Amino acid sequence: MAQIIDMPKLSDTMTVGTLVKWKKKEGDAVKNGDMLAEVETDKATMELESFFDGTLLKIFAPEGSQIPIGAALCAIGKVGETVEAQAPLPAAASANPQGIKTGAHVAPGTQVSSETPALPAPATPSPSQSVSSGRIGISPLARKIAAAKGIDFSSIQGSGPGGRIVRADIMTAAGSAVPAKTGGMKASSPESSVSLFSKDRIQEERVTAVSNMRGTIARRLLESKTQIPHFYVEMEIDAAPLALLRQQLNAALEKDGVKLSINDFILKASAEAMRRVPTVNASWEGTQVRFFSAAHVAFAVAIDDGLITPVIHDAHLKTLFQISSEAKQLAKLAKEKKLQPAQYTGGTFCVSNLGMMGVDRFSAIINPPNAAILAVGGILEKPVASDGRIEIGQRMVLTLSCDHRVVDGAMGAQYLGALKQLLEAPSLLLV
Repeated sequence: MAQIIDMPKLSDTMTVGTLVKWKKKEGDAVKNGDMLAEVETDKATMELESFFDGTLLKIFAPEGSQIPIGAALCAIGKVGETVEAQAPLPAAASANPQGIKTGAHVAPGTQVSSETPALPAPATPSPSQSVSSGRIGISPLARKIAAAKGIDFSSIQGSGPGGRIVRADIMTAAGSAVPAKTGGMKASSPESSVSLFSKDRIQEERVTAVSNMRGTIARRLLESKTQIPHFYVEMEIDAAPLALLRQQLNAALEKDGVKLSINDFILKASAEAMRRVPTVNASWEGTQVRFFSAAHVAFAVAIDDGLITPVIHDAHLKTLFQISSEAKQLAKLAKEKKLQPAQYTGGTFCVSNLGMMGVDRFSAIINPPNAAILAVGGILEKPVASDGRIEIGQRMVLTLSCDHRVVDGAMGAQYLGALKQLLEAPSLLLV
């Protein structure tokens, strides 16, 4: 009897997967351990492994389609075996395949119930939509280019929203243009078209399908902001000692290839501050609050589809240099979409740092099931009062977003106070 391979659950938040690429085709021989396909989850692109020997009899999911967990992907069996027809898959959605191999081994055939809302089909503009109150719908840029090229756009069918004529329509029609009614201007050079384009709009209007990752981020952040009672505690710290120690360590260890970042110190200090105020290291579970015995510190990494939060597990037991090395490795894997599930799950606290991008201060949205997230701004030079006189200091703003169901205001302030003490005396992070 043929074995039906289903879409497995490849991450804790996955509800659908995008079939990026088939590595086998119908009729190919398949062995236990062979890679069948690449599947994009809401976290990474992973390889689907076969646990059966036989022949790939039938492929049910075309490349680029989004398939719910538990839906059939393909059938493996003996040559000549009959494969029962499967229920139709959802309409194929545009994927954003990255082609990254992670070598994840997931046993196929696991049925997981999941309902996935159908994506609305994009509206198809009708010709009549391009005309409103006797006027032809055309973008200002397209109108300028049409005038510059001497093109009569009155008979052009627009491909933009609502049948609107856009730049691409004019450029397509440029090869067989009819002189414009307003009068025969010379066709402009490509350089002038670029110039017009750059002045009129920042980019072409377009619609792109939401990737699995972006959809999951949107859903989880909406849930977090609407279901978790956020409050914010902010504290400004003296960052001069931190900046000085980092500079000294990097200069002394440059020959060994060591380069510490400000974020490395923040991650280490966040874990150490939990030793002093451990109640922040917790999670709301409805009828109970879970307090964690280990500091598993996650940190936000920006990638093309949004962001992901790799985790430094047991950060309270690791040295500053171990955390620095691990963070760099995890960030690299995250940007290549090669993180394994164990590397981005299990975090108990999160750090989001936009300081390196010139941001002074901001407030972050809590990443469930964490009870808090730390937002880190950049180090700024500014006038500060010291012993009755004004001098130029280096300051940094830290903002703690807290789940008020778990963390009270005084507790959040105590944690930030502990963090401030550690970062203002950063040599404590080396012992």
